[in-house]
Amino acid sequence: MFRIELMSWDEARAKASPIRFTVFVEEQRVPIEIEWDDQDVKSLHALAYSDAGDAIATGRLLPDGHIGRMAVLKQWRGKGVGGAILERLIGVARERGDHRIELFAQTHALEFYRSHGFVEFGQTFEEAGIPHQAMRRRLSEK
Repeated sequence: MFRIELMSWDEARAKASPIRFTVFVEEQRVPIEIEWDDQDVKSLHALAYSDAGDAIATGRLLPDGHIGRMAVLKQWRGKGVGGAILERLIGVARERGDHRIELFAQTHALEFYRSHGFVEFGQTFEEAGIPHQAMRRRLSEK
């Protein structure tokens, strides 16, 4: 199976960067200059590890309640790793008192996020040549 750890960017960088590079830059052709931003140092990062200790997926929770940079290595997709990271980050947001969380989903992943309680809002837009949709999930009644 796998385990998930939460950490700062300083702790996550060495393991999360290669995953994000593989998924976003190599597979999806996202320009490398827009993959890295100043939000990494401000965010809480989740890393999933295989039983063998290999980093296999990552995601981040920004201070403003956005979840982003969700990336799972190809051979681990469809095994619940992405959902586990997402739910772990949602749990952290809830624990710290966030009333809702938002994300920008690639449109091919809309059903995945819907299955975790997210709903679309606004118009679709393009980022790095990839269609995206803003989505949100309420964590409280406020």
